[in-house]
Amino acid sequence: MAVKEPSASDIADIAASFGMLLSRSDSESFLGLMQGVLTSYRRVDELAEPKPVVAYPRDAGHRPTPAENPLNAWAWRTDVRGAEEGPLAGRTVALKDTTCLAGVPMRNGTSLLEGFVPDFDATVAERILAAGGHITGKASCENLCFSGGSHTNFLGPVHNPHRRGYATGGSSSGSAALVASGAVDMALGGDQGGSIRVPSSWCGVYGLKPTYGLVPCTGMFPIEQTLDHAGPICSSTRDVALLLSVIAGRDPKDPRQFECETHDYLAAIGKGAKGLKIALVKEGFGRPESEAAVDAKVRAGAARFRELGAEVSEVSIPIHEDGIAIWTAIAAEGAAELMIKGNGTGTNWQGYYPTGLLEAFAEARHARPQEIADTVKLVLFTGEYMHRTHHNRYYAKAQNLRPVLRAAYDRVLAEHDLLLMPTTPMKAQALPLAGCTREESFARALEMINNLCQSCATGHPALTLPCGMVDGLPIGLMLIGRKFDEATVLRASDAFEASGDWRGM
Repeated sequence: MAVKEPSASDIADIAASFGMLLSRSDSESFLGLMQGVLTSYRRVDELAEPKPVVAYPRDAGHRPTPAENPLNAWAWRTDVRGAEEGPLAGRTVALKDTTCLAGVPMRNGTSLLEGFVPDFDATVAERILAAGGHITGKASCENLCFSGGSHTNFLGPVHNPHRRGYATGGSSSGSAALVASGAVDMALGGDQGGSIRVPSSWCGVYGLKPTYGLVPCTGMFPIEQTLDHAGPICSSTRDVALLLSVIAGRDPKDPRQFECETHDYLAAIGKGAKGLKIALVKEGFGRPESEAAVDAKVRAGAARFRELGAEVSEVSIPIHEDGIAIWTAIAAEGAAELMIKGNGTGTNWQGYYPTGLLEAFAEARHARPQEIADTVKLVLFTGEYMHRTHHNRYYAKAQNLRPVLRAAYDRVLAEHDLLLMPTTPMKAQALPLAGCTREESFARALEMINNLCQSCATGHPALTLPCGMVDGLPIGLMLIGRKFDEATVLRASDAFEASGDWRGM
């Protein structure tokens, strides 16, 4: 597309938006001065943009019919087969619909991206296909991923496979539902505040938010670059380790990976829990929103670890509660700037920019802003207010407090191998009814994240594993490990899984 030519009136309008007044002659003067700069933009427009190679054939696929999609967990069906051999050969995988897959529609749960088709594969998709994985579709997710429920996707709610009419959790709602229902062997999720772990917990599967920077997010729609994580959702710990071993590792196209340290995750399987030191975090239990039955199941899970030979003791991390506030300031202002005003891309970083996605989202949100979900509108209104009124001071302060929060976890992890707490303080809740109040919809979207968002801010690896059921709905126990020590997290989860069927615990 050609660079659009500005007018003197455009320059005057831009100046006015910054509180500057330009005369007509001033505007024309600046317009003349801009012509030299615009020459460079015209040349950039003429240059060929490099695109990653799309290695495996695929077709566009199709929107699933209701019969194909009983839980509304599929956003799109496709059939992309990777290498004939590899660690994922014969395994089916669903990608969260935040993930670019060339030639296959991607909507990120929002009508604003209806009709957008990426022209390259996200790095994680490239790696899955190169390892022999068979990508069978895109999993539904929450509208722009700003919900821990499963009711904000513009195509309707995703239902819990254990009880229709109940939430799967979000924002990786479809990913967990597809794994739990047996529709796929594995799925990919994203996690900026609990979005892998909430649905994995409520659906009774295993979900890992890896250490920040371990898994590249190139080609995945972001929320806030310092909070973005991607990771596996699977029906067993071993499969989590297997998928992690494929997708983890340095990608020079992702600026989030200023640190990246991989290990042999499958080697951790079968080592048992004997000798592990586990810290049960007091502040993760007995919250105002906690259900007593959920706390009891997780404490019973801690007792099971003792029976498996682990040393379990209770600790206090007082700043765990303040971590919610620190995360909130980063997420609200950062997402307003990057995800919304920055059109899912932003500036000031080196890596691979998805120009087609940027343009599609920008044009749609400017043309149809009312289609932005209410949860995202709240983020925009809050973030923009704080930007205009306090000039991002509190975003900056929260970023400066982040190492304090991280250090509090690290002090405990210096003496213990793992932290333990409930993944969510309550079991899956009923989906809000159509036409409910905005306040009720928000409650169902955000009430469950208060043990989860802290580890997105600290960057520690965190895994949820099923530890029992209450009223026929799964309960999740969360383990948090040292940075880049996913192996110990997986070791403990595998030992717990091997100790018995969680459905009867």
